[in-house]
Amino acid sequence: MRLLSLLVVATAALYVNAAVAGNIAHGVSVVVIDAGHGGKFPGAHYGGVYEKDLTLKVALKLGKLIEQGMPGVKVVYTRTTDKALGADLASDLQARADIANNAGGDLFLSIHANAAPRATAVKGVETLIMGETPKEQRYNENALYESNREELIDMSDERTAAIVRAYIQNLQFTYGEYSMAIARCIQTSYAKAGRNSRGVKRQLLRVLYATDMPGALTEIGFMSNAQELAYMKSEKGQNEIAASIYRAVKEYSNYVLETRTAEESVATPKSDSDAGKTVAEKTPPTTPAKERAETPKTTETTPSSPATPGKTTPDKKKTESPETKPLRYTVQVMASAKAVAVDSPQFRSYRGQIRQYTSQGSFPYKYCVGEFSSRAAAQRKAAEVRKIFPDAFVVCCRGTQIVNR
Repeated sequence: MRLLSLLVVATAALYVNAAVAGNIAHGVSVVVIDAGHGGKFPGAHYGGVYEKDLTLKVALKLGKLIEQGMPGVKVVYTRTTDKALGADLASDLQARADIANNAGGDLFLSIHANAAPRATAVKGVETLIMGETPKEQRYNENALYESNREELIDMSDERTAAIVRAYIQNLQFTYGEYSMAIARCIQTSYAKAGRNSRGVKRQLLRVLYATDMPGALTEIGFMSNAQELAYMKSEKGQNEIAASIYRAVKEYSNYVLETRTAEESVATPKSDSDAGKTVAEKTPPTTPAKERAETPKTTETTPSSPATPGKTTPDKKKTESPETKPLRYTVQVMASAKAVAVDSPQFRSYRGQIRQYTSQGSFPYKYCVGEFSSRAAAQRKAAEVRKIFPDAFVVCCRGTQIVNR
């Protein structure tokens, strides 16, 4: 009896240690799964099947796989039943982002199904990240645009367009690399499972714009294609789709973990050649080299560049050795190509609370409110700041520099 008790205790200890080790071994802690549509927003409807039902079934299966296969990782759902999250579509999409932000998510995955009513032979899977393509700037009219039109940001207003484009540029130095990484992991996983990959694409999706974390929206197939619809509504198809996304999440998690290790080594470069490399040059282990995450390349003056006549360069002292500073989070309210006084009237009720940060790119000056040790705390602050600055979002910083994290 005593031996049996010892075995039970030993087994319990091993289980606890395994769970702890599993938690340490993951690059993500909180994964938010968004089943697209729901309630009075059903999405596409073909053959008696609603998009909202397909996405929910796949979302729940995906969450279960993550909980079972990645112990220590918390799964948060935007919905687990057939319901709308807002009175209108805009508030519904914002509510999904709010759930993700309030949960302190490390990764946001929105699941949708595609449709091309005028081209029923079209099939395949594609994954979207936040961004704008030249086609969208010319009012893109392809099937993907038509399918998501109501969920896109309206860029017809010049002020909105300017804010969104500044945000997109800032993404390249915050979550852009990671969003591209998860999207490519998903597409690679689909292809390995035999699906027709339509690649990774950029779209101005409201739900991705409003989330303060890396994220992607994946289209699991075309409901307008009878063959794909039959596959998606089958138990076998749903299991395979969920398994493909799950494998991508695991690969992405490993990528993030490796990236963190690389960042730590960058803090003390061993050679001149290593010192010049950035984390943005790294891609998921199984991603083909030709599909590496796009890193902005610019010849413009950056905060760490020598001063150029006619251009204002941030104080060199402020940009020295950011990697030696602890990683923190802040809420960005504005980006500018030129320095702006922190007590400027345009900061409204946050005058006196604004701090200037710097980064690379065409908008090197970032103006932010507060500094926090956790993303969740920053996201709570962002919810408050958005009452004055609706487009505020969370970024990572070290010292007075905005960093890629």
